[in-house]
Amino acid sequence: MELTTTSWLARAACQDEDPELFFPISDVGPGARQVAQAKAVCARCPVRQECLSYALDNGLANGIFGGTTELERRKLVRTGTGERTAGHRAA
Repeated sequence: MELTTTSWLARAACQDEDPELFFPISDVGPGARQVAQAKAVCARCPVRQECLSYALDNGLANGIFGGTTELERRKLVRTGTGERTAGHRAA
């Protein structure tokens, strides 16, 4: 699996955040609050789209990337929206 360039990381809003914030144990209970906090960081991020594309291109299953959870990214891939988001042609 070839990883895409990560030069955009230097501009990411999450650079000064605890990385654990972006890897909640669940999406319910306290995990839901953590997901909301992580997504709030993503919402103000200037490279949110690049982050989401990176996660989709590289099949990253765990964590919050580009303001999306694992389940949300799976849905993007399943519906084909993720392919367009990641810069691929839809099949």
